[in-house]
Amino acid sequence: MIGAGWAARFVLNGCDVRLYDPKPDAARVVAEVLENARSAYEQLTLAPLPAEGSLTLVDSLEEAVEGVDLVQESAPERLELKRDLLAAADRAADPDTLVCSSTSGLRPTELQREMRRPERFLVAHPFNPVYLLPLVELCGGARTAPDAVEQARNAFASVGMHPLVVRTEIDGFLADRLLEALWREALWLVRDEVATTAEIDDAIRYGAGLRWAFMGGEDGMRHFLRQFGPALAWPWTKLTDVPELTDELVEAIATQSDEQAGGTSVRELERLRDRVLVRFLQALRVEETGAGATLAAWERGLLVAGSPAETNGDAPLELHRRRVPADWIDYNGHVHESRYLQLFAEATDALLGGLGIDREYLAVGGSYFTVETHLSHLRQLEAGDRVHVTTQVLGSDEKRLHVFHVLFRDGEPEPLATAEQMLLHVDTTTGRAAPARDDLRRRVEELTRRHASVPRPERAGRAVGSR
Repeated sequence: MIGAGWAARFVLNGCDVRLYDPKPDAARVVAEVLENARSAYEQLTLAPLPAEGSLTLVDSLEEAVEGVDLVQESAPERLELKRDLLAAADRAADPDTLVCSSTSGLRPTELQREMRRPERFLVAHPFNPVYLLPLVELCGGARTAPDAVEQARNAFASVGMHPLVVRTEIDGFLADRLLEALWREALWLVRDEVATTAEIDDAIRYGAGLRWAFMGGEDGMRHFLRQFGPALAWPWTKLTDVPELTDELVEAIATQSDEQAGGTSVRELERLRDRVLVRFLQALRVEETGAGATLAAWERGLLVAGSPAETNGDAPLELHRRRVPADWIDYNGHVHESRYLQLFAEATDALLGGLGIDREYLAVGGSYFTVETHLSHLRQLEAGDRVHVTTQVLGSDEKRLHVFHVLFRDGEPEPLATAEQMLLHVDTTTGRAAPARDDLRRRVEELTRRHASVPRPERAGRAVGSR
């Protein structure tokens, strides 16, 4: 599941992936995880995703690692197995390839022992689902080069993750040591019949779990430690003792967990988990706090991924593609009209990002605001449709940008909808219209000039109800 999650995150961020797994049903598992990830990303962001990378299942480890930039090992937590696989990958990969392990607790010094190039190895420990949760713990071993850790930090940040460098090599790293303490105490509570699995879940999810994603205790840490610190000496917990996982305890936990699931399949539970995580991440993004800040930074990177003026010639730009998710269907069985506007807004964002409206430009107080939109609905969208939007610049001056979008179903020549928009450049510090900066203005002028030779769309300039 971890390997499939990694594959999904990389593929959906436009990276080509080769995957080696001797498990007979690996192809099925990866396909299901990738489908879940696609659904989650469609709900997660309005930013235009890059074209998907390729996913190729190969027959050997050597074929998987040949000529790649990054190797991510995600085998079971057995030291000798991982050590042998990593040594084999190291021998077959290029000398400058970064080799990482997804281990959740094994020390990198032990894992890199048999490698010829141990300086290129480090732990990159993710959390499930890897395609949604942004944390990745980075930990180098005794022979890991500092520049390898920095290279890994940049690589994982580029696919929307929050790299956390563990400066001191320690079993279990940081996050799992904290989780282990909670897990051990929960096992004791079930074992001693103090609480059921459902009651323990409720104790977390209705209380501290809701705030752990972004804040700690109230009234400051000094107050917290003074009030609760003495309780550490009380015999409340059994954090230093481990309950024996007897058959009876395993059966009790499994039975209670199955009852909680209520017959819901694992895949259905995963999709519910993803939907909830998406909405939680979006709430954090609004405040740009915790994991929401990581999501916002990833989206800003998506918006400036390429310059349309340099890549599309004298033709309407194709800047945005996506699949229509099932939850866009309204009570009438149709895709709601607001979703058409969403698609065109995403295409506009892609245009602005390509023209150079990036984090730096926004920081100095400049942006384009949409001041007028005219939509024409021509044909129905359906769930599962793969669609793309073409964008043509009809005109511009120092403050205005006039664009025309056309929505197509992939493989069909007839449009589904059109949108004509007027955008106004604004000084966001004053809230008033202002000329675009010279570098942006030059790019807008060049694209306007190139699109001047493109035939004007038939529906451009229409008013409601006119022919």
